Amino acid sequence: MAKGIFITGTDTGIGKTIVSAGLAMALKGRGMRVGVMKPIATGCIGEDGWLVSSDAVYLFEAAENEYAPLTSPVRFRNPVAPSIASVYEQKEVDLDAIRTAYRELQKHYDFIIVEGIGGILVPIKKNFLVANLIREMGLPIVIVSHVSLGAINHTLLTVDSALMRGFLIRGIIFNRAPLVNYSLAEMTNPRVIHELTRLPVLGTLPDIEGLDIERCRYGSLKAVFEERINIEAILK
Repeated sequence: MAKGIFITGTDTGIGKTIVSAGLAMALKGRGMRVGVMKPIATGCIGEDGWLVSSDAVYLFEAAENEYAPLTSPVRFRNPVAPSIASVYEQKEVDLDAIRTAYRELQKHYDFIIVEGIGGILVPIKKNFLVANLIREMGLPIVIVSHVSLGAINHTLLTVDSALMRGFLIRGIIFNRAPLVNYSLAEMTNPRVIHELTRLPVLGTLPDIEGLDIERCRYGSLKAVFEERINIEAILK
């Protein structure tokens, strides 16, 4: 059975897609067969009668996968939690479609990168959170956070929620960390979070010129990811 990792975050828009794509490109560069999956996507746009997730396309292209329908089996138009989108769009969240797609990806790839939606407590449907999906998949997690003011509280809440559910946390990646002109909070938050959680800080990613999810542009993401992120700790 293929190995894998579940990329979650302290919030939506925190950089899970960038981290997932960077990891996919780095592992592919090592010769690994890497499958990517964003099981549920909201905020999709309509194209030729289909709902398309720009995040899922970004991952699919980064990993150069061959099975597009498996990448994002459940999609909604409204940019809200899946449980809410399901009600307003009158479309059920098909958990079996997610399970089937995941099993199929495992047959074709050595390592599966699953990007969650929002944080681990986002409701997918009634009585089923992202946390329930993580448990079903049985994957360790990486938490993507930010370094600005509020990061300590946001990150510790996510860590506590994951640990109380028995999840294995590989570590924390801080996204969009400034290289210059950083505030005191931005300078000290990663260290403080490490001291309080005793979890590995896997690295920090700065703003990368040329990145554009909507246009599938990656800039120097692969090189920066390989340079600044502890990939071995994710794979162990």
